[in-house]
Amino acid sequence: MAEREDSGLRGRFLMGVAWTVLLLGLWLWGRELTDVRQGGATPVSGDVAAVGRPAPAQLPPAARPLAGAPPQRLDIPALDVRAPVVARGLDAHAAIDPPPYAQAAAVGWYAAGVKPGAAGAALMVGHVDTETRPAVFHRLGALRPGATVRVLREDGRVAEFTVDDVRIVPRDRFDAHQVYGAHRPGRAELRLITCAGTFDRASRAYTANVVVSAYLTGTGR
Repeated sequence: MAEREDSGLRGRFLMGVAWTVLLLGLWLWGRELTDVRQGGATPVSGDVAAVGRPAPAQLPPAARPLAGAPPQRLDIPALDVRAPVVARGLDAHAAIDPPPYAQAAAVGWYAAGVKPGAAGAALMVGHVDTETRPAVFHRLGALRPGATVRVLREDGRVAEFTVDDVRIVPRDRFDAHQVYGAHRPGRAELRLITCAGTFDRASRAYTANVVVSAYLTGTGR
């Protein structure tokens, strides 16, 4: 992918003058998410032909979006994931900060964006591994359309999402509008993102990202 934008562009982003600049910063985040610290990171691979296949059963209808409320926990029953959610902002390069490696069991939520359950696409990111062990999204690429993802929110409500797309996006074909933008106007959506592909030791980065797309199909308490 392209190098980071110059400081002038970053400054305009931080002033929030245009949504397009936000998307560029998020695209850079997609690059940075694939970086890992020097150490024993395990290459991650996936069945590229399998991800993104349509679900064998009809997916449920979308539920009406909720009022905004920050997330507290992310549950993915099919992966046995029950992870705390931490709010994250932007780093010095206008890219979203993922959780620190000391919090590899946590999921980062882009707090300046959409709240999970509200209309639009809420963005969550987690590490695939650390220097020594798998991290919260180590098996994210194993999800399939139809799987359930639940977000416990600060207002006590549970936003229940249904996965409708799982794909591996190569770094050289990363499309910020497609990955981070809402797929259907007015719908409450969720993106879960981590590293994928193989680990390139020369660039100290993975070659792709897993991008899981889901949409709101129910609520509870």
